[in-house]
Amino acid sequence: MVSSLLIDLADRIRAHLGEGPGLAEKKMFGSIAFMRDGNMVVAPMKSGDLMVRVGRAGQDEALARPGVRLMTMGDKTMSGFVMVDAEAIEDEAALADWIDRALAFVATLPAK
Repeated sequence: MVSSLLIDLADRIRAHLGEGPGLAEKKMFGSIAFMRDGNMVVAPMKSGDLMVRVGRAGQDEALARPGVRLMTMGDKTMSGFVMVDAEAIEDEAALADWIDRALAFVATLPAK
């Protein structure tokens, strides 16, 4: 069963992203990953937290912000990805900032 927190956050992400070339959704990580040109941008989690792709160079800056931690899958840390607590993205402007940060990083990557 899909969590209502995940559904609500996914709807908020869709509202911010809108529709455009290269945007897609893909089932990943037990969630929905929002993609641009085949590269993951963000993914809402069942807990209401947000996985954000910031790149290795942006990781330390992201981790310095409140409510942000390293992204881990089991025992593995995913370099270049952070997890943002649900409380840190309750505000639409805060969510938009994280999405835009991820989009800016993904824009530096080659399309897949």
